[in-house]
Amino acid sequence: MFVDIHTHNKSESNYPSIRNLTFQEAKQIFNSNKSGFFSVGFHPWFVNEFSPKMLSKLEYWATDSRLVAIGECGLDKNSNADLNIQLDIFKKQILLSEKTQLPVIIHCVGCFNELFELKKQLEPQQLWIIHGFRGKPELVKQILKTGCSISFGEHFNIESVSLTPIDKLFVETDESQLSINEIYSQIADIKNINPIKLTSGELFYQKITSNISKQKT
Repeated sequence: MFVDIHTHNKSESNYPSIRNLTFQEAKQIFNSNKSGFFSVGFHPWFVNEFSPKMLSKLEYWATDSRLVAIGECGLDKNSNADLNIQLDIFKKQILLSEKTQLPVIIHCVGCFNELFELKKQLEPQQLWIIHGFRGKPELVKQILKTGCSISFGEHFNIESVSLTPIDKLFVETDESQLSINEIYSQIADIKNINPIKLTSGELFYQKITSNISKQKT
């Protein structure tokens, strides 16, 4: 099963996907009966808009089975927000992830040392997925050593894909116009395996649906 772990695409897909929502979109979705799986978080580009009330709202939405991940959130050296502010708000979301037992979809640009230090400091138990990874294999080695997983989209470093174990590898469309099955095929060609053997997304999806079934019983 091809699972799109992170997408901004609003159109219906033939495959299971986790659509990333803005706060405005989330208000509409979680006040409706719209089906699907979603993630919501405070992107480092927009943390200056953050308020404690918004964090409370995010925690409330986390009680809805359709919210399956916190994010995308993280750190970005190109953000206009001060890095200390980014770190503070990212930390709040990590703690929320631990409280709600939801994974974190992470956006990280130029701040991996800070990211690794935060993970060492907090020792989180929930899954961290570095999304849209385009970095070099040297950085992949560091990421994997921390226990994080990596999600690849349309643009990627071939050596980095080769180096990432299947059980740590996710696939996404993000903002791409390519379909998720096309990206799966590209990744599988590099790994020299059948695309259906890229199973991390499928296992993640099975866990989501299993949790929903338990809540209904």
